[in-house]
Amino acid sequence: MKTNNPSRMKDFATFAGVIIAFLIVYIMRSRGMLTRSLSGQLVPICAYVVMAISLNLTVGVLGELSLGHAGFMSVGAFSGVVAAMSLASVIPSPVLRLVIAMVVGAIFAAITGVIVGVPVLRLQGDYLAIVTLAFGEIIKDLINCLIVGVDERGLHILFNATGSRSVADLHLIEGGKVIIKGAQGATGVKAIATFPAGVVLILLALVIVLNLMHSRSGRAIMALRDNRIAAESVGINVTKYKMMAFVTSAALAGAAGALYGLNFSTIVSSKFNFNTSITVLVFVVLGGLGNMTGSIIAAAVLTILPEALRGFDKYRMLAYAIVLIVVMLGTNNAQVKALLAKLIPHRKKGAEEGA
Repeated sequence: MKTNNPSRMKDFATFAGVIIAFLIVYIMRSRGMLTRSLSGQLVPICAYVVMAISLNLTVGVLGELSLGHAGFMSVGAFSGVVAAMSLASVIPSPVLRLVIAMVVGAIFAAITGVIVGVPVLRLQGDYLAIVTLAFGEIIKDLINCLIVGVDERGLHILFNATGSRSVADLHLIEGGKVIIKGAQGATGVKAIATFPAGVVLILLALVIVLNLMHSRSGRAIMALRDNRIAAESVGINVTKYKMMAFVTSAALAGAAGALYGLNFSTIVSSKFNFNTSITVLVFVVLGGLGNMTGSIIAAAVLTILPEALRGFDKYRMLAYAIVLIVVMLGTNNAQVKALLAKLIPHRKKGAEEGA
């Protein structure tokens, strides 16, 4: 029996590419070769790359269309910010607080994924897309009702559904700090997210997703994507494996949200709206369904592109649209695919050889 070497080699090339890109960018930034605008985009790029990888697990590997992925990102962002700011006096190390914040963000997003996934994953196709879209909007509105503060007695949380409550109702003692102010979002956040931490999160996301894809569970998930009825007929537990992919995707999105949220001094829930979910979906589609390398490249390029084209003023969005169309045509062109197949063996081919 032959091993799945071509697939593993492609995974190795993906890891190597991320590390090499990090070293190049890090050296360029240390020597002042990057613009201030581009330097400020490094952490958001890392967050969006992780978002693209995580959504590709749901859309590309599981084969289900989710339009509410930004909802998981918002859960991770705000829970991560609350964790980091609450521990500021206890844990002075910003690196450790960032790690804890990302773990907390991933846990809360995973819990939300379970809550949402139990009823939602019974649906398929357009119905699933519509319900996940509604979920993303509901999460945004729920966060707008939150008022959170911290003092020596611990966390104080109010749910201001009627709009009649304010920060004063937290009754914080002297020295307390308000973290989330309802629709105003989280303000006064100390930015502790770093580019190296973002790259480590990307590598961790790749390890989790690629190992899942190559595992027995991953093969079961892809079997559900290809033919659900056939998969059920051979005893594959549909609910179990769908939840596994969905919750893993949500957890990674939550960690990305925590990284993103701790890169800014102010963060509002409106940032994680329907447009953000669609933007991440564009990264996945343009990069190729099930292709993690393509998702990384698409997320990085398309995050940088609007800012890079800002100098064109009126023609910026036109140029952006043209680039999207060209990439879409290229990724769906038979000749381009044949050329890429010669350069990089496809996963499916490697899997057939392993069988």
